[in-house]
Amino acid sequence: MALRLYSALGKRTGHEQALPRPAEERVGAPSMPRTLDMPAEVRESGPRAIDQNAEGGLRALVAADPSFDVAQFVDGAKSAYRMILEAFWKGDRETLTWLVEDEVRDTFVAAIDAREAEGHVVENRLVSIERASISNIEIDGRVARVTVRFDADIAMVTRDADGNVISGSMSDAVETHDVWEFSRDLKSGDPNWKLSDTDEA
Repeated sequence: MALRLYSALGKRTGHEQALPRPAEERVGAPSMPRTLDMPAEVRESGPRAIDQNAEGGLRALVAADPSFDVAQFVDGAKSAYRMILEAFWKGDRETLTWLVEDEVRDTFVAAIDAREAEGHVVENRLVSIERASISNIEIDGRVARVTVRFDADIAMVTRDADGNVISGSMSDAVETHDVWEFSRDLKSGDPNWKLSDTDEA
């Protein structure tokens, strides 16, 4: 998949709605450590934790890494989704460095640089993650790639250097649909999964 970066890292459907409860209440937003360590048991967090067409890839991944756990991975991916979005919106380059692969980081930083050069400030907020599920799993040599689809509601506001609203509203949420790929070298001692690609669903 080609890396594609959107102003909110999401696809706007045109459907806006009143804000539901904050994401902190609905998703739990556990603080994510710098690693997505997986316990040994293989289990799922519900019928939508992994799509049926990813089950073959799951078997191959578990064979290569018996510690992989679907539910823990999806929970970690939700936390990573939140942290990466917030880091991008805030222009937090350091956080992006340890959460995403270099190529993705370079793209994010270029977008942040362009935004800052224009004097624009985003005040986006992840309101809720309605759904997160593994849609594909591949093993390429020693590298595992797990693709997760996120359906979320995001409040989006962009202001100019004078604080004037250019676009968006904090009183409405926009439906977004993202497909993010996380990867990890299975032979490495580093247990971290990093964002290696983004696309829209």
